[in-house]
Amino acid sequence: METTTKTPKIREIERVIYNPFVKINVEKKLEILAIRNDKENLLRIDFIYKTPSYYINGGWIQMSPDCFIRPCGSSTKLKLVKADNIPLAPTKHFFKTNNDLLSYSLYFPAIPEDTTSIDIIECEGPGGNWFNFYGVSLETVRTRKIRVNIN
Repeated sequence: METTTKTPKIREIERVIYNPFVKINVEKKLEILAIRNDKENLLRIDFIYKTPSYYINGGWIQMSPDCFIRPCGSSTKLKLVKADNIPLAPTKHFFKTNNDLLSYSLYFPAIPEDTTSIDIIECEGPGGNWFNFYGVSLETVRTRKIRVNIN
């Protein structure tokens, strides 16, 4: 079982939470590095992606322009505002090897101040390899280090 530590909510201190606890991470090659409020009062989520070893050239990556976040337990969808360092579909980023890493950031409207956890949804539904995270805590961080295997 993963160890976690309770920390103040994202808005209470530096407005940043590093290495947040995630209940369900659908894509194991993708990790959340940090969640922060940026200067424009947008919620910025920083990710790192490791290419899968089953592709000789590492394959490709893209983000759905319909990506959204929602406070857990809510039907409110806050749609993607902008993306840094990852193309929006149908454009793709092609990797050169199966040992590549890509860090990128997604920006969303600010969340209600009393939000304690969010879902990050690229797409819900059958088919595809979607980058979905459920139960991303804004109060609890993982004590284990982020590990994106490079072998």
